[in-house]
Amino acid sequence: MASPLSQKALADLPDEIAPDGSQVRLLLAMRGGSMAHFTIPQGHTIRAVKHQTVDEMWYIVGGRGVMWRSFDGTQKEIELKPRLAVSIPVGTIFQVKNEGTNDLCVIGQTMPAWPGNDEAIICAGPWQPTVSNHNIETKYE
Repeated sequence: MASPLSQKALADLPDEIAPDGSQVRLLLAMRGGSMAHFTIPQGHTIRAVKHQTVDEMWYIVGGRGVMWRSFDGTQKEIELKPRLAVSIPVGTIFQVKNEGTNDLCVIGQTMPAWPGNDEAIICAGPWQPTVSNHNIETKYE
């Protein structure tokens, strides 16, 4: 965990690839939560996943896409566009496809802090994923 009075600039390259296949640039983490910047490249669909212990909120900062969510027997699709915030309660299965002409960029926050990639479980979703953990350049490859 970083110092209580922390700041961090957005990295040029992703720090890692999330279990869903999105590019992750880590931002800050504190006791109650963590924040990251996610990118879903133009024309791609991430894997459907659900989180086991964290709630998540997304804020769309650029691009356009569609998010499918399934929670407690209810399924819903929502158009993702800049200035929209979306909740993803723990246990929600969700999947996103980028339907825009640019990368889909999101600020995500988890509560509590993201415990690691074992948190996400790959699930069945409505669309065929197109991302690959091996075709996206990151800081560590």
